[in-house]
Amino acid sequence: MRTDRTRKIVGVIGVLMTLAFGRAVAQTPPGQPPIGPGGSTYPHASYTVTTNGTGKLQYWVYQPASPKPASAPLVVFNHGYGGMDPIYYLAWIEHLVRRGNVVVYPRYQANLLTPPSTFTANAITAVKNAVTWLQASSTRVQPQLTRCAIAGHSYGGVVTLNMAHRWQSAGLPQPRALMAIEPWHDNLDTLSGVPAAVLLNCIVADDDTFAGRTGCDLIWDRTAQVPLSNRDYVWMLSDLHGTPDLLAVHDQATTGGGSGRVLDALDWYGGWKTFDGLTDCAFFGTNCAYGLGDTPEHRWMGTWSD
Repeated sequence: MRTDRTRKIVGVIGVLMTLAFGRAVAQTPPGQPPIGPGGSTYPHASYTVTTNGTGKLQYWVYQPASPKPASAPLVVFNHGYGGMDPIYYLAWIEHLVRRGNVVVYPRYQANLLTPPSTFTANAITAVKNAVTWLQASSTRVQPQLTRCAIAGHSYGGVVTLNMAHRWQSAGLPQPRALMAIEPWHDNLDTLSGVPAAVLLNCIVADDDTFAGRTGCDLIWDRTAQVPLSNRDYVWMLSDLHGTPDLLAVHDQATTGGGSGRVLDALDWYGGWKTFDGLTDCAFFGTNCAYGLGDTPEHRWMGTWSD
């Protein structure tokens, strides 16, 4: 009787020790790479932000500083439905501007009642107003209009591709790189006007139960004029190997204090790295392998602690 009880106690202690040991050696996910696309080394230590306009035509302009360049490439960032305040994407915006881009964030929704069919036109007007504002003073960082890229999340993916389709008729700079991440699908144009020379990635999150793959499927089918060498359809996968989980869900791209998300490898090695690679390639002919092709650099998502 005593022997049996002793065995039981030892068994319980063994389980507790196993659990404690398991917690002690839990694997941690990859951190932000120190250099290169998606990396934490920046040529600019700070930035300035200005907002102009009201309601559906409001926009924010982020300019790199410390040091302040005379000019910089132009990046337009289109938010998801209801993400009218850039706080939801602030970490990604800060990354882009400190890399040396002027970033324009058009609001395009006055509120949740703004008709989605007007989003693209609103965004186009706001971006044109932002460019005019930048060009109105030599004290502002001048946008390099021959180096223009557009990125968008969710409904912003629709707006992004529509802007690229309408760029010529709307008087926008010709986009050189495009990225739609977890895009929605309603109100998507025919996309026949998207420049054939553009570099394009469309990213699907494998656990996105909201938008799924429908948006990327439509974008892929409607951009046949873009050679396969210039566009990629990308699946971003969840990874539950360690703690915390890396979850490729619909709100994965929201990266600011208002999103409730913590930055992780899906940001640094997924959206950030890929868009950095696309823009570097389109603007400067560098880092193309990080944004295009079935390359190790494009697929690489970092290493868990084990």
